Amino acid sequence: MKITVLNGSPRLKGNTARMVKVFKEAAEVAGHDVKVFDVCKMEIHGCLACEYCHGNGQGECVQKDDMQKIYADLKDTNMLVIASPIYYHNISGQLKCVIDRFYSALYPKAPTALKKVAMFLSSGDLDMYDGAKFSYDGDFLGYLGLEDIGIFTNYDRNVTEKITEMARRL
Repeated sequence: MKITVLNGSPRLKGNTARMVKVFKEAAEVAGHDVKVFDVCKMEIHGCLACEYCHGNGQGECVQKDDMQKIYADLKDTNMLVIASPIYYHNISGQLKCVIDRFYSALYPKAPTALKKVAMFLSSGDLDMYDGAKFSYDGDFLGYLGLEDIGIFTNYDRNVTEKITEMARRL
């Protein structure tokens, strides 16, 4: 299985990165191909709402930045993992720009290969996950109809074991 991970943390050695690392290693041992994009280190601009992608662009965004690498990867990925620290009750702003730019690539539906989604979230407060979970439920499970592999939070003391087990079961 081809898996794309979007790491929305600017801290490449923080809690979110640790969850991504554990998942990547376990999934690769299980025979999966895993590509991690550290979106905070990429040049990705916010959506312009210009509608070019739904007109002359025929699904292609008018902006030519590092998002092109993610678009290319999304075309044949089977699973998407969204990983982020919680900033003001939601995913990081850098990752939000990526998700907003999915408008051209995933509208009106996801690529046929994309079937599954999971989310890794990092916060020291159990009550901070609701905003990110709302977006995950509405955008990825509801709108795109992807199979829910789960939401994993670093608030759970056994999160690395749970992520490893999930990666082995894929």
